[in-house]
Amino acid sequence: MEYSNRKRQTKREAFLDTMEELIPWQQWINMVKPHYSSGNRGRPPRELESMLRMYLLTNWFNLSDEGVEDAIYDSYAFRKFMKVDFQGDEQVPDATTLCRFRKLLNETGLTKQFFESISAYLDEQGKLMHGGTIVDATIIEAPSSTKNAEKKRDPEMHSTRKNNRYYFGEKLHIGVDAGTGYIHHVETTAANVADIVMASELIREDDEVLYGDAGYIGIEKRVEVVGDAHLSQMEYRINQKKKWTREQWKPGPGQDWFDHIERGKSRVRWQVEYAFFVIKRLFGYRKVRYRGLQKNRTQAYMLCTCTNLFMLAQSQSC
Repeated sequence: MEYSNRKRQTKREAFLDTMEELIPWQQWINMVKPHYSSGNRGRPPRELESMLRMYLLTNWFNLSDEGVEDAIYDSYAFRKFMKVDFQGDEQVPDATTLCRFRKLLNETGLTKQFFESISAYLDEQGKLMHGGTIVDATIIEAPSSTKNAEKKRDPEMHSTRKNNRYYFGEKLHIGVDAGTGYIHHVETTAANVADIVMASELIREDDEVLYGDAGYIGIEKRVEVVGDAHLSQMEYRINQKKKWTREQWKPGPGQDWFDHIERGKSRVRWQVEYAFFVIKRLFGYRKVRYRGLQKNRTQAYMLCTCTNLFMLAQSQSC
């Protein structure tokens, strides 16, 4: 009763209420149910919907298994989203149970199915325009310390250099619809894999134009592009590097036209940067939490799914 007399709603509670309405709970539950424990042997399993809700909280707020368990006990907004009633015998699932549930999602590839189901829904509702894709990649850092039981780093992660600084971790590659900004393809690799190598994996069959930053210069000359009938016919609008030679940098009609063309490309390409903003700043996915690319790929698919839902909620509120 005391909580209901508040003068304002917190941003966290508003976000959870929005996601509560947008997520197709029954569809996702039906997708997980064939792989979930039936309870015929051993300890009775926790309710499937509760486990799914708890897993989503760990991704949205960048919490560990133990951290999300404590947060649900502490936060009324979390308890409300989990639909936990402490007046009865019901309790929050423990961290070990959540770890097993996450392992199930990782082994079955269900988060990729979640991502594909939301992409199909957006396509059915006319939210995807097709015809053009924006590609980009961002570095997600991993622990570089060797102070662990094996005395070594994650063997699937690698180092790379960017802006005169070395990073150790993975790369998250995404393909974004050029018209609406929704993510339609996701790939994860080690950090030392060049952006241009994964570009062909992020293009749809009906795309005619590709946008990218300077990391994709020369993509039209690559073997996988030249040898493909579809990719070789596409138009590649890649932001070029600045011309630093004195003759080319003189102000005049030529330089003005170059700046005008590059600004036009950037006006389209900003949408992929906003998708990364949601993933890295709002959801806090700046550092990997698990070892191995497969586990982090599972989380990446879930985060990209929620990013599309978040952008859908923003478009509906406008």
